Amino acid sequence: MIPFVSIVIPMRNERDWIERCLGSVLAQEYPADRMEVIVADGMSDDGSRELLDRMAAEEPRLRVIDNPHGIVPGGLNLAIEASRGEIIARVDAHTVLEPDYLEVGVEILERMSAQNVGGPMVCRGGGQVGHAIAKAMRSRFGIGAYFHFAREEAECDTVYMGMWPREVFAEAGLFDEELVRNQDDELSYRIRKAGGRIIVSPKMRSLYQNRESFSALARQFYQYGLWKVRVLQKHPRQMSVRHFIPPAFQLAMIVLVLLGPSRPLLGLLAAGLLAYLAISFAIAFRQSEPLGVRMRMWLAFVVIHHAWAFGFLVGAVRFAPLWLRRESDPRRLSNTVSQAA
Repeated sequence: MIPFVSIVIPMRNERDWIERCLGSVLAQEYPADRMEVIVADGMSDDGSRELLDRMAAEEPRLRVIDNPHGIVPGGLNLAIEASRGEIIARVDAHTVLEPDYLEVGVEILERMSAQNVGGPMVCRGGGQVGHAIAKAMRSRFGIGAYFHFAREEAECDTVYMGMWPREVFAEAGLFDEELVRNQDDELSYRIRKAGGRIIVSPKMRSLYQNRESFSALARQFYQYGLWKVRVLQKHPRQMSVRHFIPPAFQLAMIVLVLLGPSRPLLGLLAAGLLAYLAISFAIAFRQSEPLGVRMRMWLAFVVIHHAWAFGFLVGAVRFAPLWLRRESDPRRLSNTVSQAA
């Protein structure tokens, strides 16, 4: 029998995006009677809730629930608990799905006996800045996670959005509601720690609308770096060497500046900084794009790396008292909701 799929969408103040996102979800080629859509609204005040309520009145597959937490993991957990699907599929409000996205995801879950599947994060921007940011986020140099540039189906650490058999949440637990960011990384680590398989496949196609300004990009990656520290504290083995390179480099620059006007030290600082700028410049200028886009892509690299690194250093100080705290796994689905209807 065709599995019943519950699509869960956490959202807050997405009036400009939620309608096109839901349009792509409701237009899926997956059988209409074997899917439902649950939007967890984080108490929106921009008119998007009213838009959702009108859509839900006309579409029986769509339900809207309140997310008083106001953040993504709380909304995801409430939507999962309210769902009845054998498979849970997360969709973000800034994403548009290709019509076969769910169908392909279900096929891969079954064929690969996987516990989580997803597609590459294919970014699209608006204007030259947004386009340059999209190019930087799809670059291996910009972001090291495989799902940002995946070209082949493969097992990996985590995926964009995700689709899970329902029993995964009964066994590994729900999303960690403390983590404003990086809650998907943390859940993926728990799944892999329990022996589960996570698969990324380019066949699962979607488009993500990335940030369109450098200030918004900086805020986004600052938060990623900040909350990565809490993931590190909870699961030290989740980190890899590449995670420590940006904050180590930035910390070294800060230390060298604070040590004073020693010429050898300042020379070392200048050499390291110039080497980084030269490498990032060369990678950006290898692209077959107009000069303005390549210049902005170079700047996007710098913003991504340094905002993430600065956020990580701030997080290391902010969460310093928690290093010795004993962490517990997030709550599991209760028996009453862990079985699909």
